[in-house]
Order: sequence, then C-alpha cells, then structure tokens
Amino acid sequence: MSETPVDPDEVRHVADLARIDLKEDEVDRFAVQFSEVLSYFDALDDVPEVDAEAELVNVMRDDEVHEGLTQTEALQNAPESEDGYFKGPNVS
Repeated sequence: MSETPVDPDEVRHVADLARIDLKEDEVDRFAVQFSEVLSYFDALDDVPEVDAEAELVNVMRDDEVHEGLTQTEALQNAPESEDGYFKGPNVS
C-alpha cells in the first residue's frame, strides 16, 4: 500500500469533479483502492533505468489506397437516412 493513504476528502473531491455521487461506505472503499493503485506507482520507482536505446523497427504496413463504399452502399444498412446522410436521434 502507498505510504500516504488517500484521504476520504480527496475521494469526495475527485467524485465531485467526476459528478459521481458516492455513499460513505463507497468513499472509504475507494480511498483504500486509490491507496493500493498509488502503491503500484511507487513500485515503478524500483524499476532500474535502462541506458541502451532499443532498436526500433517499423512494423506498420504501407498505406494502400482501396476503393471505398459509394454513398448508397454506405447508407443501405442505416436505420434512417435523409438527403444522403445518416440520420440519428435528436440529442439534447
């Protein structure tokens, strides 16, 4: 576990920023879990640094141009379309 335990007020602050309502038992549980997560970051300090640069090899393939779908083909499975465009639900 991290040397510095996470304060429940910090958990509440993060929850407020994320607009998440937490019950008191959840605050305590997440404080413990956050401390455990931070302890994993502390473990990274024990990893020795490596001075040698890795040999990098490009594993990506070259870009290739292919024919795309026509507008009609692209819209044929759309549940709804209008004037040649996909039509989705109103979002407010």
